Amino acid sequence: MGKKKNIEVGIHELYKEDPEKADWQLWGRVANPLTRRGFLKKSGIVAMTAYLGTNIPFADLMPSGLIPAQLAYASEPFTIPGKEGLKILNDRPLNAEALPHFLDDEITPTSRLFIRNNGIPPENVDPEKWTLSIGGESIIKPMTFTINELKKKFKHFTYQIQLECGGNGRSEFNPPAKGNQWTVGAVGCPEWTGVRLKDVLKHCGIKEDAVYIAYYGADKHISGDPDKVVISRGVPLSKAMEDESLIAWAINGEDLPLQNGYPLRLITGGWPGSTCGKWLKDIVVRNKVHDGPKMTGYSYRTPCYPLAPGESIEKKDMCIIESMPVKSLITYPKSGIKMQLGEKMLVRGQAWAGDLEVSAMHVSIDFGATWAKCELKKPANRLAWQRWTAEVSFPKKGYYEVWARATDQAGTMQPMVVPGWNPKGYLNNACHRIAVRVV
Repeated sequence: MGKKKNIEVGIHELYKEDPEKADWQLWGRVANPLTRRGFLKKSGIVAMTAYLGTNIPFADLMPSGLIPAQLAYASEPFTIPGKEGLKILNDRPLNAEALPHFLDDEITPTSRLFIRNNGIPPENVDPEKWTLSIGGESIIKPMTFTINELKKKFKHFTYQIQLECGGNGRSEFNPPAKGNQWTVGAVGCPEWTGVRLKDVLKHCGIKEDAVYIAYYGADKHISGDPDKVVISRGVPLSKAMEDESLIAWAINGEDLPLQNGYPLRLITGGWPGSTCGKWLKDIVVRNKVHDGPKMTGYSYRTPCYPLAPGESIEKKDMCIIESMPVKSLITYPKSGIKMQLGEKMLVRGQAWAGDLEVSAMHVSIDFGATWAKCELKKPANRLAWQRWTAEVSFPKKGYYEVWARATDQAGTMQPMVVPGWNPKGYLNNACHRIAVRVV
C-alpha cells in the first residue's frame, strides 16, 4: 500500500464545509445550542492561544463556528495599475476589492474604489463621439445626447454617494454561494459629478404609464458574442427621480477610470451597485418591471421569505433587492495591531444604510456581550456614508476582537452573525471585526 498524501486545506475552506466541525478539529470548541457561544476545552484554549500567540480574555463569549479575525483577514493585495491596494478576486471579467484599512478616507479615493465587472470594458473609447440614447415604450420623445450636450443642456451636480456590490460579504455564507467571494471591500463612497437623471428624463417627457427605468452599456460579453447583452438592470421610476440619481462623467473631480465606467455611468446610490450601469449607452423607460439580463430569476434577488441554509427555492419566490441593509466597516486600525496594556486605542470607520441614515454606532471588545457607543457624524449629503470614531481600552493582556455594529434610523441593527442565507450570497451585513493583540 502506498504512502498516504497529506492534503492541505485553507482555513476558509475548512470552515465553509462545517464551521462547528472545524471548531472541533482545530480548537476542540463545542457550541452551546442555546446561545451559539463556543465552549473551549482546556486543550482548545491552549491550541488557539498558541496559534494567536497570546491569551484570549473573552474566549468564553466567542461565538462558535467563528474564524478569529486575525486569521480571517490575513490576505495581502495584488496590484492593478491605478488601483493600488485592491485585491483581485477574478480576472475574467476583472473584479477586485479594497482591504478595509484602505477605505479609511471619508471620501473614497478613486484608486481605492472596488471594481465589479460583468463583461469586458469597451476599447478605444472616444468621449467626443460617445452618445447616450433615451428611449423605451414610456418615453414621449426619444432623444440622443453627446456628453458635451449633456453638460451644456443640464445643470451639473456633485454628490458624495455610497456604492456597494450586492454580493459584498458573500465569502462568509455557509453553505457557500457561487460568485465572486467578496469579503468586506466591495464598497466605497467617492464624489460623483454629472447631471440628474430626472432632469434628462423630464426633458424627453415621461408617459403616465412609466414604472421603471433600465440601462444598457457598451461592455462586451465574456463569450465574445456581440449579440449577447452582458447586463441590463434598472430601478423603479421613483428611485430614478431622486435628486441624487445621476448620469455621471466624473469621480472626485476627474474623469471616470475605464474600469469604473468611463466615460459615462449611472449612479443610483443606496441600492446594489449593479443598478449603476457603466459605459452607459442607453436608458429606457419601461411600462413594466424591467426584464433584462441579470434582472430576473435569482440574479440580484433574495428569497421573499426566510430559508434554512442550503434550502432550495423557486425563482417565482425571489424578490428584487432594492435598498441595501445597514452596515459598517472598521477602517482604522488595521486588523492584527499590537497595543500596550493600559493604552487607549482609537477606532474609526464608515457606516451606511441604503436609502436611510445611520442613527447610532457601537463597538464591542467581548464578542458582542457588551457594547459601547461611538461618535457618529452626519452624512455629507443624503446617500453618503457616515464617519464614526471611538476609544477603547482593554482590561488585561491577550487576544481581542473589536466588533462594530450600526443601527439605522428605523431602529434596525446589524446582526452579529451572517444573516438570511440565500442562494446567491447577497446582503451579508454581519458586524465587521478586527484582531487586536494587547501586550
